[in-house]
Amino acid sequence: MSDELAEQRARLHAERQFRSLSELVARERREHRALLGTKSFRYISVLRNLYAKLRQLGRRPPSPLLAAPSEAIPQDQYQIWVDAFDTVDHVVRAEIEYRLSQLDAAPLVSVVLPVFNTPERFLRAVLTSVRRQLYTNWELCVADDASTSEHVASVLDQYRRIDPRIKVVRREENGHICASTNSALSMAQGEWVAFLDHDDELPEHALALAVLALAEHPEAGMLYSDEDKLDDAGRRHSPYFKPDFDPLLLVGQNYLAHLLLVRGDLVGAVGGMRLGFEGSQDWDLVLRVSERLEPAQVVHVPHVLYHWRAHAGSTSAGIGAKPYAADAGERAVREHLARTGRRATVSPLVSGHLRVTWELPEEPPLVSILIPTRDGKLLRQCIDSVLAKTSYPRLEVVVIDNGSTDPDVLGYLRLRQDELTVIRDDRPFNYAALNNEAVQAARGEVVCLLNDDTEVIEDRWLGEMVGQLVQPRVGAVGAKLYYDDGRLQHAGVILGVGGAAGHAYRMVPGDAVGSMGRLILAQTLSAVTGACMAVRRDAWRELGGMDEVNLPVAFNDVDFCLRLGEAGWRVVWTPEARLLHHESVSRGDETQRRAGFAAEELYMIHRWGDTLRTDPAYNPNLANVAEEFSLAWPPRVSYR
Repeated sequence: MSDELAEQRARLHAERQFRSLSELVARERREHRALLGTKSFRYISVLRNLYAKLRQLGRRPPSPLLAAPSEAIPQDQYQIWVDAFDTVDHVVRAEIEYRLSQLDAAPLVSVVLPVFNTPERFLRAVLTSVRRQLYTNWELCVADDASTSEHVASVLDQYRRIDPRIKVVRREENGHICASTNSALSMAQGEWVAFLDHDDELPEHALALAVLALAEHPEAGMLYSDEDKLDDAGRRHSPYFKPDFDPLLLVGQNYLAHLLLVRGDLVGAVGGMRLGFEGSQDWDLVLRVSERLEPAQVVHVPHVLYHWRAHAGSTSAGIGAKPYAADAGERAVREHLARTGRRATVSPLVSGHLRVTWELPEEPPLVSILIPTRDGKLLRQCIDSVLAKTSYPRLEVVVIDNGSTDPDVLGYLRLRQDELTVIRDDRPFNYAALNNEAVQAARGEVVCLLNDDTEVIEDRWLGEMVGQLVQPRVGAVGAKLYYDDGRLQHAGVILGVGGAAGHAYRMVPGDAVGSMGRLILAQTLSAVTGACMAVRRDAWRELGGMDEVNLPVAFNDVDFCLRLGEAGWRVVWTPEARLLHHESVSRGDETQRRAGFAAEELYMIHRWGDTLRTDPAYNPNLANVAEEFSLAWPPRVSYR
């Protein structure tokens, strides 16, 4: 008995030790998982990976402050950025899966995929990319558009047999992409439809992040993401980090493109793809769908959720690969404008980009051009250029003389007195107050603020600005301004850059097209400069003008634009109104100017807070310490 008792005690002791060790291991595992999930560990991991990449390249990390302005992000820089900030590891994967598990509903997403003679490696890659999705409630609706390559049918059959979520229909005759997409749509049962091209790829978290975003926006009808391209070796390049939804930018460029999800009932309501719009069928679709939605119902996910393969036969390599696509895009935009009752001419720019020129009313509104000055050394040049080079038919020029004493300036104003209205205002310089007072005296339905160191260089500048301004709920319009040497001085204002705000693309060459053509397309922005800004008089009155108390000199234009947006007005920037801004003559003592600037910037930061950090016209993956749309290190958005 004693031996048996001893054996029993030994066994119990061993079991207690085993349980103790098991609990210790479990506790260590929990702590390990918790450590992996901490921000500190994630940041350290990112830095270690980044450092390793830089060691391989044998150079320092690219600094957005020092990087030369460029219209395309260099591939080596982008690859480092991808490795550091846009790679899904096991921790990110676990976080996304956990968030998915907390959803109240998991809508079925129908991924539609038209294919035609797709090279086998590309076909397998696109099918595999769908099967690897972290979000699992999807169906893949594949339409084979009568492919003649034998491998297409066998590969599709192979994938269909191993995954019941894959549906395949073979068309009897080739109908091109619109007909083929409609065949795929005929099988779709999902609440949402996602569109995928036959040689592209989805990253594994694409549908997951899309569905998570839709759960936060139950009113949504359409969703799109950022995207990049794949070369033949599978290397990622040429990212397009997009703004939030902008109907004006959409008529100049199909920037929604990929990844695109549309609510299934809306796809059905507009009749799917329209035959005859091949090459721009997705542009035509989103224009027709957008007509049924409010802008807030179009959701942007600021992550790269689509890899567009660039090769000789793809439009990702240039519109010249499919020249019929350009004509289809123009027709899609023209018909959209006709359906929505807006009169404009549409003309091609470059590579799938369009210029839309709005028609002026039969009786164009009177424009009051307001020019504040005090002994302006460039005032004569400014006014002479306005009067000689402006083709707009109805305008008055109002000069706000803020205490000029220079005989040449005063003599010039007397010489031009029959063509000008001169308001004498001798108070201490307060830009906001001068313009507020002048607006009261101006007669125009539109007021155009204009610095006395600007110069008109093209006669249609004002007509372009007014054409934009008379569109629904547009409250202010800004122009494209150049330095004397031809470089850009202003292409709109980006919030939060360098502090409160900065000028987009400042100092880049004047002929640059910008990221994905942003410098040649009219678009909605959060703010534009008051150096040349046209404003509806009724919008000015509604806001009570500029803030002359807190912002007498700097940022009053940005604050005014933000208050316009707060009140439901839109602010537009157009590249078709071009002027020189010499900006070489400053007012007052430089030390005082800097002190005033700092105080007013501080007011802006307190007044607008998070608004300055979340500019809807500027992607959070782009730097807020530079003005040329370079990469953010790190981005201001994560997968959490």
